[in-house]
Amino acid sequence: MTILTIILKTISVVCALLLTLLILMHKGKGGGFTDSFDMLTGNAGSSGVAERNLNRWTILTALVWVATILALDLI
Repeated sequence: MTILTIILKTISVVCALLLTLLILMHKGKGGGFTDSFDMLTGNAGSSGVAERNLNRWTILTALVWVATILALDLI
């Protein structure tokens, strides 16, 4: 394996794990898995600004993940 392949695979795995955590942090629409975290976080996720920033980080992480997958496919 080349160094570039190892780096891209590492970035891909880190982004996948981070993307999973970011998606789980989103405010639930009711009755889902994310409602179990409301007891722990209180009202921290109810802010509009916090939710928008979380959306931005989720989209950015997803774009980096897709870019690394495409780069790995092209190599």
